[in-house]
Amino acid sequence: MKSLGILLAISTYLCAQIQTGPPLPYRVVDGWPQLPAGWNFGEVAAVDVDTNDNVWVFSDGPHPVMQFDKTGKFLRAWPEFLGKKPHGLRVGPDGNIWTVDLEAHRVMKWTPEGRLLMNIGTSAPAADNNAKYSFNRPATLNFGPSGDFFVADGYGNSRVVHYSKDGEYLSQWGTKGTGDGEFNLVHDVAIDSKGRLYVADRVNKRVQIFDQQGKFLGKWTDLGVPQGLYYVKSEDVLYMCDGDNSRIIKVALDGKILGVLGSFGKIPGKIDIPHYIAVDSTGAIYAADFRNWRVDKFVKK
Repeated sequence: MKSLGILLAISTYLCAQIQTGPPLPYRVVDGWPQLPAGWNFGEVAAVDVDTNDNVWVFSDGPHPVMQFDKTGKFLRAWPEFLGKKPHGLRVGPDGNIWTVDLEAHRVMKWTPEGRLLMNIGTSAPAADNNAKYSFNRPATLNFGPSGDFFVADGYGNSRVVHYSKDGEYLSQWGTKGTGDGEFNLVHDVAIDSKGRLYVADRVNKRVQIFDQQGKFLGKWTDLGVPQGLYYVKSEDVLYMCDGDNSRIIKVALDGKILGVLGSFGKIPGKIDIPHYIAVDSTGAIYAADFRNWRVDKFVKK
C-alpha cells in the first residue's frame, strides 16, 4: 500500500507539471468531410493543406491518399499507393505531395495526381544511425525556406536528417538518449520564420529547439506528449498535438501555452489521439484523429 501511495503521489506530481491554458474559441464542423458512399478512412495518420486550402489526408484505409476542398467536398483519391504503413504527409513548397512510410522505411515525393517523382529509402531498415539514404521507421518531414527538407527518422534511428531540395544528403544530428540533442522517438519537425527547428520527441515527452546545423538552443518539457507540430507564420506560434492527453494546444515560441482545444472522446468535437495537424489560411484547424478514423475540422466561433 505504501508503494502504491508513492506511485500515485509521483503520478499526481508529474501531471501537475503539464501546462494548461484557456479554451481556444473553436467549434467542430459536423459532417466534415463528405466521403464517397461506402468509403472509410481507417486510421488517419496525417493531414496537410495546400496553397488553395485544399486538404490532403493520409490513412491506412483502402484509399490512402485523398484530397478534399475546404468545404469537405471530395476531389480525388490516388488509384494506387506504393507503400506499407502510411505515417507522415506534407505538401511541399512546389505543391507536390510527400509521404513517409513507417514500415517501408521510405520518403517519397509525388505529383498531386499520384505519379512518383522521388524515392529515398529502401524496403529494409537502415543498418545504423549514420546511413545517408536509408531510414529506420521514419515518421514525417518538413521543409526549409529553400525547399530543403528535414526527415524525422524517428522510431528506430532517433535522428533528424537534412537533405537538399533535390534529395542530396547534407547532414544529420541526434542519437538515442535523454540528454540535450538526443532523442528517443523523433515524431515531427516544425520550422519557424527565423529558421529554428522544433523537434517533437514523443517518448521523451519534450520539444527540443535547434538551429539548422543541429545546434541545441533549448527545450520544452511541460507540454504533454508531443506528436504533431505545425507552425503558423501569421500568428508566429506553434500548434501541437498532445497525443496522450487528446488535446491540441497553441504554443508561443517561448513555450507558454496560449490555448487548449479538445479532450478525449468518440463523438464529434472529441479526439482520440491527435496524430498530426494542419492549419489553413483562415485559421481552421485539421486534426488527424487517429483512433476515431476521421479528420476533425475546427473553425473559429
